[in-house]
Amino acid sequence: MSFTAEAINVMVASPGDVATERQVAFDAVHQWNSIHAESTGIVLLPQGWETHASPEMGDRAQTLINRQVLERCDLLIAIFWTRLGSPTGEYQSGTVEELETHLASGKPAMIYFSNAPVHLDSVDHEQYAALQQFRRGCESRGLIEQYESVGDFKDKLVRQLAQTMLRAFSADARDQRPPDEAAERTPLDDLSPEAREILIAAAGDQSGTVLRLRSMSGLVVQTNGRQFVQKEDSRSEAQWESAIQELEGLGLLRDRGYKGEVYGVTNEGYRLADLIGTEQA
Repeated sequence: MSFTAEAINVMVASPGDVATERQVAFDAVHQWNSIHAESTGIVLLPQGWETHASPEMGDRAQTLINRQVLERCDLLIAIFWTRLGSPTGEYQSGTVEELETHLASGKPAMIYFSNAPVHLDSVDHEQYAALQQFRRGCESRGLIEQYESVGDFKDKLVRQLAQTMLRAFSADARDQRPPDEAAERTPLDDLSPEAREILIAAAGDQSGTVLRLRSMSGLVVQTNGRQFVQKEDSRSEAQWESAIQELEGLGLLRDRGYKGEVYGVTNEGYRLADLIGTEQA
């Protein structure tokens, strides 16, 4: 069964020393969808620079990430442990720039600091000192969360993500926003470039079918005679797999075989593909 849902983009921001927690955050977003998406009419779309940014020239790297990923996001989850990250030229780190830019736009953020033990000889002491100063600044500006282990982080994030969604994105919360913010949004407003490409191609396919198959040679995402995933490129696989999840979550594709391998364009999917075509004309 398919349904049409409002998309909320959730960006996961962090330095490179919390890779496990980043994956936990992505999993928590998917877990929220499996429990709440159908009843709330909202689907959360996890975003990260490693999966949603693509090569582009003409500006500094963080500016491009901000434009490609951050500007589209509605909620940000920031995670820190021993590092603050590398300077961007304008902020102390890319994660700090993403967080401050997001907060300046008036959007909600959830900030987590790890208290997990660490070997002192593995810590960059300049980074750690900068992180502690940044942490004190965050504590003076609002509520942060601390966690003692990856398991503790998962438990807290799952619970607090549900609380944040209820507080910031429930129907009652949206009704209380100014009229320009409470305006009705459609899935087209939040559709990623990759999701648009697949949808347009699939709508032009005679059977409206999208194949998502994984073999020893990697992931295949194919429709209308086109293979989208670059061979042996894990980032490309992540981008196009995320696009399939996005289209399914928004009710634009339906899993025909219930195995996540064969999808069909829904009536809403054809309608939005026509709208995209009108925009591009």
